[in-house]
Amino acid sequence: MFEVLAAIEGNIASGLGVMGAAIGVGLVGFKAAEAVGRNPGASGKILVQSILGMALAEGLGVLALFLA
Repeated sequence: MFEVLAAIEGNIASGLGVMGAAIGVGLVGFKAAEAVGRNPGASGKILVQSILGMALAEGLGVLALFLA
């Protein structure tokens, strides 16, 4: 009985962690596109910063997936 509840709780925690990472990546991409629209000359710097932000968000998602 308790094993089933622990498995369900772990699956919910993993799903929420991965969903949070997906939302974070979406927000980073949205704001990067908005920033390039405002200042196209800084697109190279914005691209580097957005890739770093997406990588960090995805890293936290992977941690949530494996540790929960």
